Amino acid sequence: MSPVVIAVIGVVVLAVLVVLFVLSRIKVAGSNEAFIITGRKGRVTQSADGTSSTDLSGQKVVMGASVFVMPVVQKLQSLDLSSRRIDVSIKGAVSKQGIRAELHGVAIVKVGGTEDAIRAAGQRFLNQQSEIEDFTREVLAGALRSIVGRLTVEEIIRDRAAFASAVAEEAEHSMTNQGLVLDTFQLQDIVAEGSYLQDLGRPEAARVLKDAAIAEARARQAAEQERLLAEEAIAEAQRNLSLKQAAIQAEIDAAKAKSAAAGPLAQAERDQAILAEQQKVAERNAELKQRQLDTEVRKPADAARYKLEQEAEANRTATIAAAQASAEAAPRCRRG
Repeated sequence: MSPVVIAVIGVVVLAVLVVLFVLSRIKVAGSNEAFIITGRKGRVTQSADGTSSTDLSGQKVVMGASVFVMPVVQKLQSLDLSSRRIDVSIKGAVSKQGIRAELHGVAIVKVGGTEDAIRAAGQRFLNQQSEIEDFTREVLAGALRSIVGRLTVEEIIRDRAAFASAVAEEAEHSMTNQGLVLDTFQLQDIVAEGSYLQDLGRPEAARVLKDAAIAEARARQAAEQERLLAEEAIAEAQRNLSLKQAAIQAEIDAAKAKSAAAGPLAQAERDQAILAEQQKVAERNAELKQRQLDTEVRKPADAARYKLEQEAEANRTATIAAAQASAEAAPRCRRG
């Protein structure tokens, strides 16, 4: 193999090694971690009063991006930004009334998402990140004792949200200085010494029982009223139904009576019609008999009577005439 070929192969191999080395020095930060690269020269900043300072020995913070780490002269370390759930408990906390209490809460803590917070957390916890939980417990325990001493047990129980907010505000300064952020804090339980909480709840329990008894009595009264109203409505409906049934039955009876009387009435009407017709026939027969009587008896009798009357009148007239003639003849005889 010629020296030229060997030289070309060597150059190629060297280039590949260089590329692989460069690639191996490129680091990519995940979404829940931050890289802190040390070994760079710090930036010089000028303050408002004219003084200058170098920032944290040139630490570089990388979040969610890639960075090239120079070999030998730079060092990369990773800081976990994930949220941490931390249980916090204290015993023997003394309230404003002097009541000892035991409190249990839960905190959600994480490293702050700014470069300043990451640098501060890196200085304190970078090589011992498990201590974040212990530090948070200590800070929150102190804040809990401080806030409990300002409040009564009743105030803590009555408004747990306000209590948790006060605890978070109390611990905020200490945690911020260490680059930590308290997302949430919730008070889960509070236990007072002795039977304090039970005694505290007795008046309320008695009031609840009293209200429940009153409500139950009112409910029974309302139910009884509703029952009476329902029975009254049923009785009213039954009465209306009975009246309607009676009216319908009366109509039915009237129809039946009318139907039953329809035959006799029709027969009576027919008999009446027959009687009327018979009367008409009788009247016509009487009229015929009257006419027959007039024709056969009265008219001949009237004619005979009329004849006798005429004859009597003629005789009377003749008698009168004869008498008058006799009377007239007598004077003449005396004169002669």
